[in-house]
Formats: sequence, C-alpha cells, structure tokens
Amino acid sequence: MNALKVIIYFSIFKYPLTKEEVYSFSSSPNLQETERELETLLNKKIIFNLGDYYSDINDIALVNRRLKGNKMAREIMPKALKRAKLIMSFPYVESVCLSGALAKDYYDDDGDIDYFIITKPNKLWLARTFLILFKKLFLLNSNKYFCVNYFISSNHLKIDEQNKFTATELITLKPIYGKKIFNNFVLENQWVLDYYPNKIINTTSLKENFKKPIWSRSLEVVFNNKIGEKLDYYFKKITLNKWKSKFKNLKKKEFEVAMKSTNDVSKHHPQNFQTRVIVSLNERYDDKNKAFNLNLTMEHA
Repeated sequence: MNALKVIIYFSIFKYPLTKEEVYSFSSSPNLQETERELETLLNKKIIFNLGDYYSDINDIALVNRRLKGNKMAREIMPKALKRAKLIMSFPYVESVCLSGALAKDYYDDDGDIDYFIITKPNKLWLARTFLILFKKLFLLNSNKYFCVNYFISSNHLKIDEQNKFTATELITLKPIYGKKIFNNFVLENQWVLDYYPNKIINTTSLKENFKKPIWSRSLEVVFNNKIGEKLDYYFKKITLNKWKSKFKNLKKKEFEVAMKSTNDVSKHHPQNFQTRVIVSLNERYDDKNKAFNLNLTMEHA
C-alpha cells in the first residue's frame, strides 16, 4: 500500500495531500496506479477524501490549516530568500538551501525558517560560528527567521543516515545559492531515488553565481592557514562539549544522530524528529494495515 504510507507520513505533520502529491512522493509506476490505490483505501475507510486532499484523519480542519500555511509560506518567502542571501555572504559558505516546513511550502506562527548549509572543507565550524555569533549579536539569538541547524562540508556530501525521513528532507530542499556544489550534492545522494523515484528537487530559485562581499573574502584570506584550522577544531570541541552538557536527556545513539558533530557535519536537532517520525510512521502504518486486512477478512467471511 504505497499511497497509504505516503499519506500517513505527511499526516504526522497534519498535512493532507492531493492525489498528484501522493503520486510524486510514492514509487507507483504512474498516476493511474495511485488513483486505484486511493479508491481502494477510500472504499475500506482507511483514508478519507477531504475535497481535493487525502488524509488518514477525517477532519476538514486539516485542509484549512494546510491552505493557511501555504498562504503564509508564500508571504514569508521573500524574507527567507533575503536571509539566504545573507547567509551565503558569510565566509566559507558554498551553498544555502531552505529546508524543513517552508521548503514544503508550509509556514505558521510557531514555525522557524530552516536552512541547510554546505561549507568549504575544514571550515565548517568556523563558518557556523560566524553565523551563530551574528544571530546572537544582531538577532537576539532568535531562530525565527534564521535557523541554521544543519551544516555539511563540500568534501562529505553524502548523507550518512539514509531513511525515509532524511530522504524526504533531502528531496524537498529548495536550493537558493551554490548551483555547482548543490548539483554535486544531488549526485552524491542518488540513494534518495530508492524512496522517491517520482519526485524531483525544485531548483527554480537556485542562483548560478554569487560574489561574496569584500569583508567575507578578506576573512577567508585571514583564516586560510593553520590558525583557521585550529580555530575550526576549537569551535567544534567547545560546541560539542556544550551540547553534551545541555542535552543529557538524549541517549548516546540518539545524540549521535540528532546532534551529530564531526569535522564535516553539524546537526542541531535536539527534538530528534528523525527517530520520532519514523517510529510514529511505522506504528500508524501497522495499525492501518491491520484495519485494511481485517476489512478484507470480513468481506470474505
């Protein structure tokens, strides 16, 4: 039941889908196959039709919530793009993408604007520290429009955690700057097609070139030496120690995924959504699958 798993996944985020969206996030060979699956699931009352949308929860309020969130996303997008330009102007940043809910065209009052950032090799923690200092000094440490919570370096483009959650986050990225580096990133992560063969990344906002301001280029020159390498190591060390102290509630394996901190990766996901979403998806899918099979059994009894 390909379509069911897609619907449940987005239902975890209270986000009903159109049939075209269900198909694009599935591995069905064509839209007609998806339509047949949806019809079967509707007849068994496993999912519900809410106007042009489908959900495993029969609540029209979810559609209203989605439409309002889509509208807010369109309204906030110009600000998100300006912040992406600002982030790209910082030293050692090679590519900037929108990620999270806004990348999926949804935004609400409780949301942040999330960015996925690719840096130059051996300068990830230096680049991250520059951005965090800017946020603390000039944005009062607010994540609202400046949530820089995921960094990788351009010599380690392949995502290590390969599952439905990371595949979904990757395939829905909206790249803004760093076309060459981002294209390399896509090539290194072809595994995502195993999950989403019908989905392509939206690159309509991806800029070809970006010239960094002189202050940024000057800082890169200043730190392109042993001092820069030592500072990069130092910033990684103090950040990791701080996170270990602050997030003692996370088990070792959870910490290694949610707060991954290596020379080439920095993640700050203390809520550990990856694990929570995958567990919830499997549980809800199993429940719906049992209900579907029970309906079949009763029909043939």
